[in-house]
Amino acid sequence: QVTLVESGGGLVQPGGSLRLSCVASGLTFRMATMKWYRQTPGKEREFVATITQSGGSPNYADSVKGRFTISRDNAKNTMYLQMNALKPEDTAVYYCKALLELSAYWGQGTQVTVSS
Repeated sequence: QVTLVESGGGLVQPGGSLRLSCVASGLTFRMATMKWYRQTPGKEREFVATITQSGGSPNYADSVKGRFTISRDNAKNTMYLQMNALKPEDTAVYYCKALLELSAYWGQGTQVTVSS
């Protein structure tokens, strides 16, 4: 059974930083394309960032480019999202997603709240 578990969310002031983690189990992590998404109430889940199997070619939504950094450690079956210069509009539940062959897997999400 594939399991993705996000952690690292919380309450942070505007301008602050957080690092999210996504630990995967039950799949060959090094073969999976990994992504971060986020969702706020009443809105569709939106793409945040993606990273290839080897950790190269990261790609970001325009709204987070230059502030967020996606990375992965295949030896630890873990993906990260370093979030800097956080803004109130970054408040959302953040989800990790794994794409492997023809299947997609989601984590349960971690809440990030940016507020003073």
